[in-house]
Amino acid sequence: MATPTPLQAFSGVPKAPATEKQSIVDGEKMTGAQALVRALEDLGVKDVFGIPGGAILPVYNAINQHTKFRFVLTRHEQAAGHAAEGYAVATGKVGVCIVTSGPGATNVVTAIADANMDSIPMVVITGQVGVGAIGTDAFQEADIVGITYPVAKHSYLVTNAQDVPRVLAEAYYIAGSGRPGPVVVDLTKTAQNGQMYYSWPQRMILPGYNPTTKAHGHVLSDAAKLFSQSYRPVLYVGGGAVRSNAGKQVKELADLTGAPIVTTLPARGIVPDSDPKVLGMLGMHGTIAATGAVQRCDLLVAIGSRFSDRVTGRLDSFAPAARVIHIDIDPAEIGKNRQPDVPIVGDVAEVLDDLIPEIKRQQAIHSKPNLKPWWAQINEWREKYPTTYDEPQDAPVDGSLSPQWVVEQLSKNADPETIWVAGVGQHQMWASQLIDFEHPHSWISSGGLGTMGFGLPAAIGAKVGSQREFNGRKPVWLIDGDGSFQMTSEELATALLDHTPIKIAIINNSVYGMVRQWQTLFFDHHYSATSLNDGENRDDIVDVPDFVKLAEAYDCVGMRAFTKDEALEAIKKANAINDRPVLIDFRVWKDAMVWPMVPAGASNDEVAYRPGVRPLLSPAAQAKAAAGSTGNSVAAADAA
Repeated sequence: MATPTPLQAFSGVPKAPATEKQSIVDGEKMTGAQALVRALEDLGVKDVFGIPGGAILPVYNAINQHTKFRFVLTRHEQAAGHAAEGYAVATGKVGVCIVTSGPGATNVVTAIADANMDSIPMVVITGQVGVGAIGTDAFQEADIVGITYPVAKHSYLVTNAQDVPRVLAEAYYIAGSGRPGPVVVDLTKTAQNGQMYYSWPQRMILPGYNPTTKAHGHVLSDAAKLFSQSYRPVLYVGGGAVRSNAGKQVKELADLTGAPIVTTLPARGIVPDSDPKVLGMLGMHGTIAATGAVQRCDLLVAIGSRFSDRVTGRLDSFAPAARVIHIDIDPAEIGKNRQPDVPIVGDVAEVLDDLIPEIKRQQAIHSKPNLKPWWAQINEWREKYPTTYDEPQDAPVDGSLSPQWVVEQLSKNADPETIWVAGVGQHQMWASQLIDFEHPHSWISSGGLGTMGFGLPAAIGAKVGSQREFNGRKPVWLIDGDGSFQMTSEELATALLDHTPIKIAIINNSVYGMVRQWQTLFFDHHYSATSLNDGENRDDIVDVPDFVKLAEAYDCVGMRAFTKDEALEAIKKANAINDRPVLIDFRVWKDAMVWPMVPAGASNDEVAYRPGVRPLLSPAAQAKAAAGSTGNSVAAADAA
């Protein structure tokens, strides 16, 4: 028998009379809606994103010119959630958004799921119909608690005004502590309109919620011993290390042990790319050096990472000879995909602070392993298989840019303090490969969920965060695809009217680029439903939409570039404009592909540097792959 969702179960419980006597009389008398605004202020929240609606109007009525936080009005609830995500990643603080019930709440579910996958701290406050109307299919009623339970860290249904400040305090704490994540507060109109007595601070009631931050037992000495026995170690660093602000500790560990650093997509920049120990990103579109190092290592130290399929490829062939140390604050991640030899539950920064002295003690007793042969192999990969790209072929007369070249120029000409945001697709991979990341928290992208449309609202949130925490001195560049951008392009209005002058580079290839790449490689060039025709300049279709006119319609600056000279001039102008958003429509080669690439479901040993070039396979295995006998996906990639 199916178990009812929390809201379904609640609807079957007899409701208390609306005139229930208030038994708590200590504190200042106010409504639940006023208490919510006051609680956000007392929590230190400085910026909130959202859209009003009928079921959340009492809260919006309590927001006025005296409210201590800045409210940013977005144009879509999903965008409010993504903006809160961008703000959280850029600042390290908990992002907050407030939306209404029903479709307002369901619209933000995508952002909640995105934040959950990428461990982003966020509090999402949704309106809900009155207690008496729950379960009656009232106007704009939806079981948001039941809907969000699988994709949120925690969800609350608030029916009593007196509970509002306590629930807000708990939600904020849960979102930002332990493994960060989104917490939903579904606020009934009964609770918003009810009278209560406000006091602060609130006593939280969280039995059983005690995240482990310090390592226990002998795990630190066990891990240190593995380092002393390893001649091919690798530090595999994920987004959890970024959330823990552990960049300093990761670098110290690499310097102490001599181990190279490879990162997942969310961890780009945790240690500066200029550090010679940083090999870049590993996995499906990672560097040959990073992927090769992991495949050949004898010790894999997973630091705040979760062995995602985009990293591991075929799991049973991932780092086959490696013993594994896994450090993560979430015990559910330990052993979920790969069983570790040394499991360490705890906050990454705290664990490394304790592990590093233990390694020093081991090194004082035992000689430090000789890693020169290991680095010789790594440097050979780096030298033979650097990150390169092809220039456009059969370019039209009016020009067609290499998208990778555009990303390179954006990076070379940017302020070193720039916060980079990306949508999802080929442009996202090129940005992660080609931008020089020198600072943590300078890269914001949708990793686990891969949400197209994430970029523009996340960039707005990042800019609000830059204005709040860094006096606006950190510029925000959004690198987006024409397909991804069109999913939330209405947020140009938010960017202009709320004074967040972001800079937008649209890598316009007129197709859904990553899908087209897969269709080229694995679906016999059958380009079903991937042509957007938005920049084709065909006789029958002219730029639908025209991104320059679209930008100008929102009173933003719009530019277009077909050639390298035009592109460099546009980038120069964009960097000089700081009073309004700037959009550049870069016309790029539609058949450009992201390389290296591991075909989905294949072993990372089969990574293709280019079609037919598989550096991690033996010559015999390469010949076999080229003949198509190792699998259709491999053969298709080689034949493309």
